[in-house]
Amino acid sequence: MDDFDRKILRTLQTEPDITMAGLAERVGLSQTPCWRRVKALEESGIIAGRAVLLDPRKVGFPVTVFAHVRLSRHDEDTLIVLEEAVRDHPQVVECFSMSGEADYLLRIVAHNIEDYEHFLKKILLHLPGVAAVNSSFALKCVKMTTDLPV
Repeated sequence: MDDFDRKILRTLQTEPDITMAGLAERVGLSQTPCWRRVKALEESGIIAGRAVLLDPRKVGFPVTVFAHVRLSRHDEDTLIVLEEAVRDHPQVVECFSMSGEADYLLRIVAHNIEDYEHFLKKILLHLPGVAAVNSSFALKCVKMTTDLPV
């Protein structure tokens, strides 16, 4: 990656709907070389995808929960099945395999506390290998970004 690629990435992160002409002008390239660079960044996987970011509060999910999950078993089959099960639940918007006391950290969105309690009791505690869940409720979001410092 060179400086042009970094400029392209920074611009696309902050203005994902910019036209190719606008992007080319912003980074100091003509349209065709700029388009080629964007395509190469996509093909290499550096640009992993594009998304529309929604405000969870405004679409009915004002509660954010961080669930620290500990497993009873750590065999490969349990890990694979748990990770597949987590992917099947849209309320889990992020899942990280962790070092330390928790085996996984899940960010879960919910309509309200009761909604999360139902999810915890009916789904989360029944996922394969789950021994314990320690839930923390976010009071407010101070910073959330998808922009990487390229």
